[in-house]
Amino acid sequence: MTRLKSIAALGGAAILAGLGTVAPGVPAMAQASSSNDYRNTISNNMRSCAPGGGPAVRVTINGIKEASGKVRAQVYNATSGEWLESGKWLNRVELPARRGRMTICLPVPKSGNYAVAVRHDVNGNGETDIRTDGGAMSNDPSINIFNLGKPGVDKTRFNVGNGVTAISITMKYFA
Repeated sequence: MTRLKSIAALGGAAILAGLGTVAPGVPAMAQASSSNDYRNTISNNMRSCAPGGGPAVRVTINGIKEASGKVRAQVYNATSGEWLESGKWLNRVELPARRGRMTICLPVPKSGNYAVAVRHDVNGNGETDIRTDGGAMSNDPSINIFNLGKPGVDKTRFNVGNGVTAISITMKYFA
């Protein structure tokens, strides 16, 4: 493995770890805090992102390398105390992966600043496999190995109004 691939793998491991995994046998909802009843694993209801819908984020995910496993997208409040923190996401959509491009809709509770994280669990085992899995975040921040690959919320934050905000992100893989 070249030095560059080693660095990418190190940063990639941290990004994927930041996207979180659900412990085997623990339902996703069990991670939700009782103080925020908006936190949900939801279906990909594109009607929420149709004209006149919202507030919501329509996320186009580009560069999905394989049609295997699952793609998980999570939307967070864009604060340093919530961004990529375990169980702090507001809504999550999980779908079977499709190679190339997928579009999902993530409703949000109100207009404001948000950030999105996406993970492709290529083999669908629910664990982070740094050699195969991929990840992406809103605004496509670069991987910084010195902060262990977890970009600050300032690099991923975007504003959602009362309607639908469209964003496009590109998956990054480490192998």
